[in-house]
Amino acid sequence: MSPSARVTNLTLAGALLLVFATGAGAVATGSPGGRWVPVAHGVAGMAVILLIPWKSRVVRAGLRRARHSRSASLALAALALAALLTGVLHATGLVRSAGGLLVLWLHIAVALALLPLLAWHVVVRRARPRRRDLSRRTLLRTGLLGAASAGLYLGAGSAAGLARLPGPRRRFTGSYETGSFNPAAMPDTIWLNDAVPSVDAGRWRLVVADGAGSYVLTLADLAGFDARLRATLDCTSGWFARQDWTGVPVGALLRSTGLARSLLVGSSTGYQVRLPVSDADRLLLATAAGGVPLSPGHGFPLRLVAPGRRGFWWVKWVDRIELRPEPWWLQPPFPLR
Repeated sequence: MSPSARVTNLTLAGALLLVFATGAGAVATGSPGGRWVPVAHGVAGMAVILLIPWKSRVVRAGLRRARHSRSASLALAALALAALLTGVLHATGLVRSAGGLLVLWLHIAVALALLPLLAWHVVVRRARPRRRDLSRRTLLRTGLLGAASAGLYLGAGSAAGLARLPGPRRRFTGSYETGSFNPAAMPDTIWLNDAVPSVDAGRWRLVVADGAGSYVLTLADLAGFDARLRATLDCTSGWFARQDWTGVPVGALLRSTGLARSLLVGSSTGYQVRLPVSDADRLLLATAAGGVPLSPGHGFPLRLVAPGRRGFWWVKWVDRIELRPEPWWLQPPFPLR
């Protein structure tokens, strides 16, 4: 492998690593303080686009040699281009769905399918860095690539604005507004494979386990609370909605926190999340949105409202809150159940 090809491959590998890392971070971040993560994801994606001409030379040279793994390499290239295309389409808003599927979902699915092929390619076509690769010239080129990528990212956003595409109106997370202050128009997206359960309001109970023990509340008991909170539900499937939520503050239900280090919020489906105890006073267990009782798809009879967190934290069909001694950071970045 020539020095230029090695440097190109190493640079591209670094850019792809940054793309995947910031992509995962962009799905997880929900507070304004993390807005730099989606921006870094976009800039890294532009770096990959800028590297295509140099990488194409390496590919053409490789195609001249007969290799049994050629088909896998071509599949990798096709998936990489598909990931870039779907990312650009979602970011600009030019196309938001295809074949009944959100383009963002396609973008994530293609990226996940790309990972094993990319890992295979790195092992089979390994490009080992050498000391001379860290020259002043290489560092200068890397800096120019970063500056050009940032410029292209800003230019693409400006061009989308001039073309009056919806992309520039996205939230900092990359989500598009859908159904704000109109709960009936808000999607009822469900994390992973949960299905909307059938809940009997008369038999439903909320179990609260705090530092003083456990007790049970009925829906009628919760009706006596009328706390209101305006918060933004930002779903990882690419939409967000602002709503006025009504319900009971979680902190009002905890008689004592004791030595607890985390708060476990569970759903009747088995789904659960773990949050810091210090968040309790900022969390709301909502029974209504926009003055209207929650629909089954939106979590009836009770759902968690977690301002500053993405939608997969907003547990639906809550039937248990429990203080736990385990630290909250044992919670996986993306809950698996």
